[in-house]
Amino acid sequence: MEMIADTPMFWAEHACETLMSKFEPAELPPAGRWHYHQGVFLKGMLMVWKKTGKQKYFDYVKSYVDSLVDENGSFVFRNTELDSIQAGLLLFDLYEVTGEARYKIAADQLINFMVGWKKTNEGGFWHKEIYPYQMWLDGLYMAGPFAVQYATVFNRPELYDLVTQQAELMIKNTKDEKTGLLYHAWDESRQAVWANPETGRSPEFWSRSIGWVVVALVEILDYLPKDHPKRAFLINELKSLVEAITKQQDPKTGMWFQVTDKGDRPENWVEHSASCLFVYGIAKAIRMGYVDAKYQENANRGFKGLLNMVTIDTDGKVTIPEICIGTGVGDYAHYIARPRSSNDLHGVGAFLFACVEMSK
Repeated sequence: MEMIADTPMFWAEHACETLMSKFEPAELPPAGRWHYHQGVFLKGMLMVWKKTGKQKYFDYVKSYVDSLVDENGSFVFRNTELDSIQAGLLLFDLYEVTGEARYKIAADQLINFMVGWKKTNEGGFWHKEIYPYQMWLDGLYMAGPFAVQYATVFNRPELYDLVTQQAELMIKNTKDEKTGLLYHAWDESRQAVWANPETGRSPEFWSRSIGWVVVALVEILDYLPKDHPKRAFLINELKSLVEAITKQQDPKTGMWFQVTDKGDRPENWVEHSASCLFVYGIAKAIRMGYVDAKYQENANRGFKGLLNMVTIDTDGKVTIPEICIGTGVGDYAHYIARPRSSNDLHGVGAFLFACVEMSK
């Protein structure tokens, strides 16, 4: 498959090559850790592999996983946070292609950790052990797509109910009825400094966290059985979210702001990774028939905005700028002050998602 300049796959492949030339798989930051940063980027790379058929992408992903998972399927992951589960998405393709039992054994460990993970009184997963009784939007993506794919591949149908329960609780507790947007986090205990004493909600809409929910919903629906009783609910919530985020799209750049609903403030900035996640989620939701095709214009404008910010040098190295590094929950000033980086794995992974989907 030849690369044609300015096609979505041209950009996807150059983004992969840029990071492959900079990092050995085991050195992807944070080096030597089973972590969602690598998981997001390498999940994007597997999408590029499937689209192009180029073995080097599969081999790179396998090399990362094999640097951490031994021949018996043993590996070390942080069992204090939902974030650890996301990289499990890499195991399914490796297992399918190689047939090696160690990849299933590793996936089993992650699912057992997830099923036994701490929950709110309502049954919602805590985000991390250090954040008791808190549900963060990011968590739906960190655990949901892995669990439903595991349920499908290894015949564990009870996991479908667990995941849809998480989605229901997340949406019920964070959804703002006025805008249709989701607040970044919710604290059942109302103890967090950011928690509204009445609702438990955090004060702001952080775009990347909402992006994770959009991605989680389209990917959960890939595996949730057609006759599952909660399927219609998830599709309706996806529609509601797409409608809400497209109203917040910046008319000038086609992008989305760090704090979703405050694009009129001069210190707010357009953030690349969230914009990528929104483009991917909207485009895929249209392709799968979940939302109206009228939103294609939003996806197209968003994708054009992404490419307007990305640069490529004479060596073919790509720079993806304006990516918010990881962040906790806070007030408006907290999100605005977060450091920005270029080619952060969150952002490159999200860019790959958008490019591959837009190529379809």
